[in-house]
This record gives sequence, C-alpha cells and structure tokens, in this order.
Amino acid sequence: MRAAGASLLAIFLLTAPAIGEPARRTENVVLIVTDGLRWQEVFRGGDPDLMNEKPGGVEDPGALRRDFLREDARARREALLPFFWTVIAKEGQIYGNRDEASVAQVTNRYKFSYPGYNEMITGSADPRIDKNGFGLNPNVSVFEWLNGFPELRDRVAVIGSWGVFPAIFNRERSRLAMCAGWDPPVSGRTSPRQALLNDLYRTTTRYFSDMPFDSLLHQALLDYVASHSPRVLFVGYGETDEWAHDGRYDLLLRSAHQVDAFIRELWIRMQSLPQYKGKTTFIITTDHGRGSGDTDWKNHGRDVDGAENIWIALLGPDTPPLGERKRVSRVTQGQIAATIAALLGRDYHAAFPASGPPLEEAIGKDASLRSARRR
Repeated sequence: MRAAGASLLAIFLLTAPAIGEPARRTENVVLIVTDGLRWQEVFRGGDPDLMNEKPGGVEDPGALRRDFLREDARARREALLPFFWTVIAKEGQIYGNRDEASVAQVTNRYKFSYPGYNEMITGSADPRIDKNGFGLNPNVSVFEWLNGFPELRDRVAVIGSWGVFPAIFNRERSRLAMCAGWDPPVSGRTSPRQALLNDLYRTTTRYFSDMPFDSLLHQALLDYVASHSPRVLFVGYGETDEWAHDGRYDLLLRSAHQVDAFIRELWIRMQSLPQYKGKTTFIITTDHGRGSGDTDWKNHGRDVDGAENIWIALLGPDTPPLGERKRVSRVTQGQIAATIAALLGRDYHAAFPASGPPLEEAIGKDASLRSARRR
C-alpha cells in the first residue's frame, strides 16, 4: 500500500524544497498521543455521573470530586487539564468539541489502537490492519519519510509506552530510534540517573504486561530529549486507555491530569533550550475515542458508537492563536501526518496522495500555499 525502499528516493527528489524559499519558524515537531482519552473529558471535564463506585469504579469518590468536580464543564475541564485550558486554548488551537460543532474523527472503521496509529502516522486508513497483533506495518509513516531527508536523518525518534510501537513504526525497515514497551530505555554507558531508570524498568511490577507506567516513560523521554535533541518526535502515553478498560474512572482522570502536567513539563523544558525555543510545535491527540453511558465509556471498537470521535490540539509558532475551534469543518486523524510534514516545509500529501491534507488553519493559511509550491 505504501512505497518503500528505492521508491522513497524518488519521493524525496520530487518533494525536496526549492532553493531560496522562506523558512518556517517551526524547526521541530512533537506528536504527543494519550491513548484512548475521550473528547468528553477533554471538553467537559470529569463526568459527575461516573465519579462514584458504580459505574465509575471509584475507590474514593469524595477525594475525586474534591479534585475534579466543579459547577460547570468549563471549570471541570480546566481542573482536569490546566495546561490545555490555560495555555493551549489561549496560544494554540483545539479541535473536536462536538458540543460546539467541531468534529474530529478517525476514518478507519475499526476504532481501536493499531488502525488509529497507522492512520495518524501514514495519513490514511488501511483496512488490512484489523488487529493490534497485525505485525509489521507495511506502510511508510511520515516519521520514516522525514527521516529520509539529510537534515533530519537520525533526528527522528519514537518514545512510547506500548510494546506494539516497534511494529507500528516498523523499526526494522524504518530504522527509527525507538524506546517502547518494557525495554530498558538506555543502553551502553549510563549516568547514575539513567542506570536508576533502567533498574526501575527492570524491577517494577508489571501491572500492564505490554507497557510501563507513564511516569517511567516520561523520565525516559526527558532524558532522550536532553541527550539526543530530536527534531521530529513521537510520544505515546498509555495509561488513559488502560484505566478506562479496567473500569477505573478515578485513575483515568488522575492519569489524564498527569499527562497534562507531563506535556506542560516537556513544553517548558524544550522552550528553555535554544534549539527548541520559539521553533517547536506540539500536536496532541488520541488514537481513538470511546463510547458513552454507564458501560461504553470503558470500551471502543468497530461496534461502539462514538469511538470514532477524537480531538486534536496544536501549539507552536506557526499556529494562529484561535483557541477552541467552534463551528468549523470536520477534521480527521488522517490529516495529522501531512500537518507534521507541512510544519517542516515538506509536502507529504503530494508524496502520498491517499493521505489527508494538512490542517491548514492550524498551521497558518500561508503554510499550505508555500507547501504547494514545493510539489
């Protein structure tokens, strides 16, 4: 379905930037995914009807309500995701609030993780990928494609909790730098901090068999950014999906709140470094939605109504500060890959026409025009 090998060279030659064209302010892009976090929590905050023992599986409803229950949805969502609603909503853009006629959706029919990640990083759904155990991805992702450009080679990386990411990004073929699953994150000579992190990966009881806790992953991420200075980076947190499947609404909310704090910390850390300050765009999203009601908030998949609905947020120097988008045209998960490339002045959509086009308003309308001239 996707060209590989020699055809990548032809694609590179066709899409190489023209000499003398103006550079964009974005020089680095970070795609951050928190797995399976519903649009309802992002835009409405914690659901009061689930902040209890049944159907929310909450261990201490009183404590959860003190932390996240507020009088209205706006206050609830800011309590849950303060970085989203005090920074991104003012300085960036957020799509997907169906209450405000903003629709963001997956286009794959399966509505679970591997098909969603494939659509996100390649720009189009692949009906062959119908299970999480599919194996090596036959499609070329925007990360692999960008890694083929001389100025980006070996500056593209994947730091994700899920043990399936090496297959999704086809590590064997793409040769992307990668930290995924329970593999110790640092090899070779290590600092005392890195040695401790490796020990924690090895010795922590594995509550989730195929992924570490987000807190461990986040420390590996911070170390990687400090030591390798990637220019294109995928970050995948996983707990928001796992706690929902386990029926623990309290832990879902607390993990979502912590992911918001992780994103804030990563943003502040990168903005403190000359390579990244004023030159970095974050794209934040999820791989699929979930259902509604007392039971289906735990579930997603082909037969779960509403699991196709997602959300997408952007923050960076080329994104106009339009905040929460309302009454706008539908956007899709398949547009993320081309958006990543366009922010770096590359036209992935021209190279792979089956992919979705860039999110033009999210990267500045002039960005798409400059990109088109490079086809």
